Amino acid sequence: MNHLFSNRICICSAAVGFLLGGCGLSLGQSTPPPSTPPSSTAPGSPSPAALTEQGLVALKANQSEQALDDFQKALLADPNDVVANLLASTAALSLYKSDLAVQYAEKARQLDPSNWKVHTTLVAAYAAAGKKEQRDQEREILRKLHADPHAPDAMQTSGFLLEMFPVKQYRVEAVEYFKPVGKFHVYYRFLIRNAQGKRVWQIDAESNDFDQSSWANAHPDEAAAGKRQFQLAGQEGDARSDYHMFSGLPDYDLIRAQVVGVIQEQTTPFPGETAQ
Repeated sequence: MNHLFSNRICICSAAVGFLLGGCGLSLGQSTPPPSTPPSSTAPGSPSPAALTEQGLVALKANQSEQALDDFQKALLADPNDVVANLLASTAALSLYKSDLAVQYAEKARQLDPSNWKVHTTLVAAYAAAGKKEQRDQEREILRKLHADPHAPDAMQTSGFLLEMFPVKQYRVEAVEYFKPVGKFHVYYRFLIRNAQGKRVWQIDAESNDFDQSSWANAHPDEAAAGKRQFQLAGQEGDARSDYHMFSGLPDYDLIRAQVVGVIQEQTTPFPGETAQ
């Protein structure tokens, strides 16, 4: 595992680990008692819990359509299951069904508004739906939770999945860190996956101390205003590519647009696509 994925930032078969705040979520965790009794299921039919377990297995196997179907069946029987709603939102995100992802994530928030995992799911759902104002409100909530000693799950996590989006034949997962991580001070990481969910490349928005020092000496007023020198760098295993440098504030939307441009201009397979 790459050293920058420490502090409980993990990938569980694509994005499900990010969205649920770690790979060790118990399906019953943080689920309040339903306000209304769940509907009865037909004799011999799988229970809502079994359907949720079945869907989680499918989601981790990159079978998002099957997973969403299982979670929706579970929610028909128990619509107030927080975890099933979160997982349904995650499956919908994997299928780029952003409105559906928002619907399930907002239902989870209605049921359990203080749950950290709800907000990690909402931010990605709002981003996918193009709801930037709501996305940024959720980002601010996550930052506050990260600094809250009464929210240990949030405090122990170094970042969160901000967005999933397609570019050409790839799926891109954008990670935002609460504080820059690693010796190169990574602010955002973009994980690029193929259709099977395999990571084939990553692009980091980083600002290392050496470049920043020389840039600040040449641009003292901008440095005093909190601006920095940034670089987009790609990596997978021993392969590394330096793309271009830019200066300013670590604005996600600006950086995202640059990453999309890099991927669109890629004319050869990424190193991870050809690795044995």
